[in-house]
Amino acid sequence: MPIATSSYAHVRITVTDIERSRAFYDAVLGLPVAFELPPDADEATREQLSFLFGGVIYRLGDSLFGLRPVSRDEFDENRTGLDHLSFAVADRAALEDALAVLDAHTVPHEEIKDIGVGWILEFRDPDGIALELFAAKS
Repeated sequence: MPIATSSYAHVRITVTDIERSRAFYDAVLGLPVAFELPPDADEATREQLSFLFGGVIYRLGDSLFGLRPVSRDEFDENRTGLDHLSFAVADRAALEDALAVLDAHTVPHEEIKDIGVGWILEFRDPDGIALELFAAKS
C-alpha cells in the first residue's frame, strides 16, 4: 500500500550566495520569514536552529520554502534533481502584476504563456534556478 500524503510540507533549495538569493526572494516573492538565526543568537538558539545551515525558511501558505547556502555548482534543470519550482497565484491578473514586479527588479522573464489548463510566467533566480508562477483557469 502506498504512503498517503496530501501536500508538500516544505521545499528547500541550495544556493551559492545566501545574501544575494535572500535579497531576490524577499524582493520578488516577499514571503514572511518562518525561521532564521538572529544575529545576536546565543549558543542554545544556534544549536536549536542548526537545521537552517545559515539559511532562511519562509512561510508559503501551509507549507515552507527554504534557502540553504551550500551549493558549489550551477543549476542545471537537465541534471538529476530539480527541473523547476512553480508557485501558484490567484489568477491571470496576478501574473500581470508579477510582470511589473519582475520588471521593477530587472529580473529577465518570459511572456505569460497559455498552457491550456492555466497560464505560466517563467523566470530564474540568481543561481539560474528555473521558477514559474502558475494561475489555473477557472
